Amino acid sequence: MESKPLRQQISAMRQSFFDEEILDEQFTQLEQLQDRENPNFVEEVLNLYFRDSTTLIAKVEQAMETVPIDFPKVDKSLHQLKGSSASIGANKVRNEVTKTRELWQEGNLGGAKAAFQDLRKENDTLKAKLEPYFQQLRQAGPDEAAMRPRRSHNG
Repeated sequence: MESKPLRQQISAMRQSFFDEEILDEQFTQLEQLQDRENPNFVEEVLNLYFRDSTTLIAKVEQAMETVPIDFPKVDKSLHQLKGSSASIGANKVRNEVTKTRELWQEGNLGGAKAAFQDLRKENDTLKAKLEPYFQQLRQAGPDEAAMRPRRSHNG
């Protein structure tokens, strides 16, 4: 099976994530951890991120709706979401978390709730764009970048 056109499509798709600033350099660093022994490392990390981000977003939403509002719980969950988004290079999600958190800390509840909806939208967009990307990567099979030998950690 000739996979060159598919590889080109995957490469163009990946580049669009950076062009649209959906992802940042941290994602590239994550990719560098992928090797022959774990060729699906990035996809596995992103799957964990999406599982955790869904939980954190639900916690924020629930805490924002309680009366009285659980301010520490909202802030803690937003802080966790910001850290995990930054660690995978989810640039737009991280930016929306920052905006939501700043409005929240200023006491602008209406602004924070609106920003939170933008945050949710960016997280959904990230997932919608990365799922087909990883599906195509699986279809194309391992490439030379994923097949490089694991680096020795000996001194």
